[in-house]
Amino acid sequence: MYCRDCGEKLTLRFLENEGLVPYCPKCEKFKFPFFPVAVSMVVVNRAENKIMLANHVGDEDYKLFAGYIKKGESAEKAIPRELKEETNLGAVKWKYLGSRYHDAKDILMLGFLVTAEEGELRLGEEIAEAHWCGYDEAREIIRKNSTAEYFLGLALQELARKK
Repeated sequence: MYCRDCGEKLTLRFLENEGLVPYCPKCEKFKFPFFPVAVSMVVVNRAENKIMLANHVGDEDYKLFAGYIKKGESAEKAIPRELKEETNLGAVKWKYLGSRYHDAKDILMLGFLVTAEEGELRLGEEIAEAHWCGYDEAREIIRKNSTAEYFLGLALQELARKK
């Protein structure tokens, strides 16, 4: 690991209440590691009775729609941009559900319940297939023990509270 400011090789140094943290001897500062942040979207129709799941290129499992938050971009800006890129649908409204660290990709996922506008579905390059399904089918086909299943559970709880 190297310092992102000066390029010096970092060492690990103990920091009270934090443990071992990368430290730059040249800058004389602790350098906490950065990791990416992304939005994970449980996409529902306006009637909120169907959920759209995606099958990504090269993957057999169904997942939620997701995308990285770009530098300088807020999660609120990433949601409509990512949904438009992946489905050609606009995001009408969204509600934050919670966050979860996704170890497999070393990323912090911010979960949202997103209502999509009606329209023609045109899939982006990363998506092999997407379709609307009922709540039970979504629970059945989502990848088990995954971050997607976790956010789907939070979204279904939120949707149940609304009824």
